[in-house]
Amino acid sequence: MSDSSSSPRPRRPLARPGFDPATQPWVLANDSLPAVPTRLLTPESLRGTLSQPSTWTLELSRDTDLRYPGREGAPVPAAVLIPLVTRDNGVSIMLTQRAAHLHDHAGQISFPGGRIELSDSTPEAAALREAQEETGLPSSYVEVLGSMPPYLTATGFSIIPVVSLVRPGFDLAPDAFEVAEVFEVPLSFLMDPANHRLYEARLEDGRVRQYYGMPYGKHFIWGATAGMLRNLYHLLRHGFEPR
Repeated sequence: MSDSSSSPRPRRPLARPGFDPATQPWVLANDSLPAVPTRLLTPESLRGTLSQPSTWTLELSRDTDLRYPGREGAPVPAAVLIPLVTRDNGVSIMLTQRAAHLHDHAGQISFPGGRIELSDSTPEAAALREAQEETGLPSSYVEVLGSMPPYLTATGFSIIPVVSLVRPGFDLAPDAFEVAEVFEVPLSFLMDPANHRLYEARLEDGRVRQYYGMPYGKHFIWGATAGMLRNLYHLLRHGFEPR
């Protein structure tokens, strides 16, 4: 999420987990859930599923009652783009690794996105703008399919995930101040609960924090990004499984 130092809003206190998210105890989070069939992960099927109004149930964030100090109160409206890139060998999801020095979510794996500014006409416009500013992804390559319900985070954001199809052929120009890396993960990997883990960390005050994690190669996808991917899984799963 964009880390705009030029924003007139006052900076909120730093929010850091205080533990290594990747080394905490975990259990497999598949709950006997099936992988989304590959036939439903084609651009045509995704377009049909994601462009239709849905009454699917949101899997609530596990962080909403564990706000970081100084991050209480009304959440900050934000939007992220979930870019589903239609590669010849299958659809993949574009993700970024945030620069380690950033104020919010430093070093974490994220979707491109950030705060919704007054100049943004819609959350979708904010997600497209932020994606282009952070990664250089031209909006002309992006087909917005729809938005998922807001996702609340422990850092005090209310994030609207904007799901899109992205046709290949684009050239990226990542903002080196904000983005350490841009990479892609096969959608089939992320839409298989066999690759989902539920972690548990005990905080210094005795409370327990639970969060999803999805290790992929050298990358550890966790927290809000993993939570939104989990919700995307449920949305696509409902395309082939009765509720």
